[in-house]
Amino acid sequence: MTMDNHAACYAAFQSKDSRFDGHFFVGVTSTGIYCRPVCRARLPRPENCTFFKTAAEAERAGFRPCLLCRPELAPGCAPMVPATRLQTRSAAPETAPGCAPVDASRRLAVLAAKRLEEHCGSIESLEELAASLGCTARHLRRVFREEYRVSPVQYLQTCRLLLAKSLLTDTGLSVLEVAMASGFGSLRRFNDLFRARYHLSPTSLRRQTGQADRLEGQNISLMLGYRPPYDWERLLAFLAPRAIPGVEIVRDSAYYRTVRLVRRDGTNVCGWIRAENVLAQNALRVTVSTPLLAVLPQVLARVRELFDLNCDPNRINETLQAMETLKPGLCVPGVRVPGCFDPFEMAVRTILGQQITVKGTTTLAGRVARELGTPIRTEVEGLTHVFPTARDIYGLEEPVSGRLGALGIIAARANTISALAGKMMDGSIRLSAGADPEQTASQLMELPGIGAWTAGYMAMRASGWTDAFLETDHGIKKALAPRKAGEIRELAERWRPWRSYAMMNLWNSL
Repeated sequence: MTMDNHAACYAAFQSKDSRFDGHFFVGVTSTGIYCRPVCRARLPRPENCTFFKTAAEAERAGFRPCLLCRPELAPGCAPMVPATRLQTRSAAPETAPGCAPVDASRRLAVLAAKRLEEHCGSIESLEELAASLGCTARHLRRVFREEYRVSPVQYLQTCRLLLAKSLLTDTGLSVLEVAMASGFGSLRRFNDLFRARYHLSPTSLRRQTGQADRLEGQNISLMLGYRPPYDWERLLAFLAPRAIPGVEIVRDSAYYRTVRLVRRDGTNVCGWIRAENVLAQNALRVTVSTPLLAVLPQVLARVRELFDLNCDPNRINETLQAMETLKPGLCVPGVRVPGCFDPFEMAVRTILGQQITVKGTTTLAGRVARELGTPIRTEVEGLTHVFPTARDIYGLEEPVSGRLGALGIIAARANTISALAGKMMDGSIRLSAGADPEQTASQLMELPGIGAWTAGYMAMRASGWTDAFLETDHGIKKALAPRKAGEIRELAERWRPWRSYAMMNLWNSL
């Protein structure tokens, strides 16, 4: 389905099917409003509907966001599915569904969009963004417009405006605080653009949505949408035993953690967050402590990655239904692949966990957080420290092996952690969403003490790799017993490009 296929788009809009949520938006010419495809307002006539790939494109065409379905709550675009290197060399007919090669231009545009969303509060210029992506501003404008049909600046403005709209609707922040948290440099600039795009002032919007009397000065809560089904409890069951003492907590069907992020001026901002599922709204409610307002877009982007909110479960299930022939109930709709909030923290925990139990790993990671992390005061019992950064580890005055050795970590693991910290410090290795996962895994395996399993697991969780498959994993072999290694590899080929989700199903089955 493309935006040019009016009949198909209207049929999807008419169905109100959550599978299409976030994949397109509908501009209604008779009202000047644009909606999500799940909007429950009265269905407009086909001739009054125009379809757009992004909210930014709808706003560029002069449409205002619907106050009922709230386009700012729509889930993001599902992750790209890159071809494997083998498939890139040969476009054979047996290429798995969904594995069509993703060209470099599209990858660049999607990565730029992710950067704009995560750093909409701190990006100053297109030249700065282009330089960070290793291209010219002119080239970035061209490929971005081809992919999203708007310029990067227009996309950035929409990111800021929709975040501001969400804050005005769901929080008691003052208009000035909303403007600053959304990335606007001044209140005047915010007011002018808001009126120009939405034809009303921020305070008028707050009155219309009935939020003018909200209390100020409290922690804020925002909603982040996802496409159902969403197996929240299984995801928490994965995260709970791996929660680092003092840094993370899973209790009462909610996830809590401490946060340290860096502002544009280089200063650290510390706080805490809570995430809980609101099933009736197909969304997570994310509570953010007040100090984190300065880095709110970063917080929300990392929450989306951690909880795999951009996943398209129905598309994945179409491929993984083949798992049902192995064992009924093996493929569970709505299973997500856990990402990570802090890539370095996750990587350290993975290294510590080599050849020891999950419980033992959690104990060691807790010691690292307590001894080398930064103490923090929170109103959540049990959240006491933020995990050390790569700079903290790499900058230790004494040998890392000695400092970590005192915590019960063997020298080989300590040296691996030190080497990784150095590579992340100088930018040689990028553990982040949008990075090429296979390239990242190859770079990780060049470090002493990191093998294929460790590198693949890190790339899966930090880079959103949908097609990782850790064939040497004990749990995978146990779940697929008595099959031999060759049989397991052959079987897993049927699950491309969603083998990461297949692994989660196999681990969950144990």
